[in-house]
Amino acid sequence: MAISPSRVFAALLPTAGDIYRDENEPGMGGHTVTVQRTQNSAREVQVTGSAEVSCPADRATVSVSFKNSKESVNDVTNSISRRVEYILQTLRQHHVKGEELTVTRHIYRADDLYHMEALVMVVFSDFGQMERVCIVLLEKLDKSVCVSTPHFYHSEECLGLLRRSVCVAAVENARLKASEMSSMLGQTLGHPLLVREEEATERDGGRQGGEGVHRPSISATSRVFVTFNLRHKDRTRKKI
Repeated sequence: MAISPSRVFAALLPTAGDIYRDENEPGMGGHTVTVQRTQNSAREVQVTGSAEVSCPADRATVSVSFKNSKESVNDVTNSISRRVEYILQTLRQHHVKGEELTVTRHIYRADDLYHMEALVMVVFSDFGQMERVCIVLLEKLDKSVCVSTPHFYHSEECLGLLRRSVCVAAVENARLKASEMSSMLGQTLGHPLLVREEEATERDGGRQGGEGVHRPSISATSRVFVTFNLRHKDRTRKKI
């Protein structure tokens, strides 16, 4: 995870009767400015923090396609069914669950022959398992069977976790910076008063290696604005 530096701003409200002079303030002409502090006003520190997190694809689909032609519907159906059953058996032996695959068939007639095409689509989350299955199918089936290259993608669960993680990282980075600022000002960092995500982006993060394959990744960035209240350090000490 790469975290970009945060910008820290401190807004300390003055106590009642505090006097400030700003000769550079336009329209003031060097006059004294008095700011009154109400009873409910509080000291605050405002922080903007950002973070970047990358995540590789967590899913991949592999398709196995094949076709055959026969003079009768029964012959072509039986031929295709035997191959489908062998592929499904291979997948079961490698612990592929039924909800992770789909089988489609299409039959049509042309040139006095019956043609049937079949497609087995498998979704993998274990890429080592995917590699083993592909090797077995390529070794055992003839050239009429086509095993596609894996198509990697990010599941909705993965994207949701990525977006939450980068936002939390940005807030944590802002909190650490605010804590350092409050300590420098002789204050103690209090509770957050406001947390707002101001910007969230996602972009192609290139390819990452792992488990013998190179998967595409997504990089997410987040920028947040956080306001904390500040307490005097003396108030946090216990009275003896």
